[in-house]
Amino acid sequence: MSRRTIDPPANDSAHLAPPPRTDGRTKPRQASTKGTARVSARAVGRSPEFWRSLPRNLTVGALGIGTYLGDCTDAEDAAYTRTIRAALTAGVNVLDTAINYRCQRSERAMGHVVNEAIASGEVRRDEVIVCTKGGYVAFDGEPPASRAAYEAWLERELFATGLLSREDLVRGGHAISPRYLAHQLERSRANLGLATIDLYHLHNPEEQLLAVDRATFRQRMRLAFAVLEERAQAGEIVGYGCATWNGFRVAPDHRQHLALAELIALARDVGGTTHHFRAVQLPINLAMPEAARLPTQPLGRKLVPLLEAAEALGVGVIASAPLMQGRLTTGLPPEMHELFPDCVTDAQRALRFASSLPGVAVVLAGMRHEQHLVENLDAWRG
Repeated sequence: MSRRTIDPPANDSAHLAPPPRTDGRTKPRQASTKGTARVSARAVGRSPEFWRSLPRNLTVGALGIGTYLGDCTDAEDAAYTRTIRAALTAGVNVLDTAINYRCQRSERAMGHVVNEAIASGEVRRDEVIVCTKGGYVAFDGEPPASRAAYEAWLERELFATGLLSREDLVRGGHAISPRYLAHQLERSRANLGLATIDLYHLHNPEEQLLAVDRATFRQRMRLAFAVLEERAQAGEIVGYGCATWNGFRVAPDHRQHLALAELIALARDVGGTTHHFRAVQLPINLAMPEAARLPTQPLGRKLVPLLEAAEALGVGVIASAPLMQGRLTTGLPPEMHELFPDCVTDAQRALRFASSLPGVAVVLAGMRHEQHLVENLDAWRG
């Protein structure tokens, strides 16, 4: 999920330490065409429509696991650890997180599970697509008690160290300046215990547009993309994209509007025709269907919905918030029962709706309880 986490900053006590990195000493270091196809070949009990593709011919399951929700506690770490392991065992091969989710704890929980599963032979590194995000201030371990502690943390950790200037930080917690982005990416790699991250998103870059003009925004995005292209060339990420909340859903005259074609042009400017901009993430659900219905995206001389623009531009689409944080798990109208007669629960129907829209590769459901994982996967019973 790509919505902003509004946590106060942490004291510097991370209760869950980053895992030891294992995949840097072995090959492969990233998801591959053969590896992801291997997952689908050995999976049983899934309908054929469960399996999709992302750019670079990666086979993905329609359901991915998100890690946005939950408190910054050891109990939540343990719950995520159990559910992510169960998801990998069940054939879920898209794992999504962000450095600011639960004060870096979600990345670390995911890193422990992935590295342990690789070390035990339960999965291979080339079967799993690991996604994370950077852009928000990321605190460490748990939130502090006051706003004053937040301001002191910003001064001590970001401004005094030179990681950020005050001008780089917008809306009290968002930054995409090159040095800060490179720092956050390196920390995400450490948190995950992975030498290479498959997909790295700029997290809600439209936040910048609430603080700077369009020309400044384009320049900041160009510099951010240049860092990510450099990191892709170095093998630290495979590809990158933008995980958004409002940007791709709102009309072109909206202050936070993002044009996918313009972002691809920026990526091409800094990375050439072999640039590494691969995917976008945005909310898609029954209550937020703009990606499929509203013509928000300039494409040539016309406006088209995001899903149509992404297909034309060769960009993968990952849907976040398919259940609207649980609000679509009950009370759906009878028409949804008729549309998906093989589904037993409204949660399953909501997931199937989002995943059935042409162009959607993966829907990310936040799952920290194994019973929710089982229920959600049953939306695609074979």
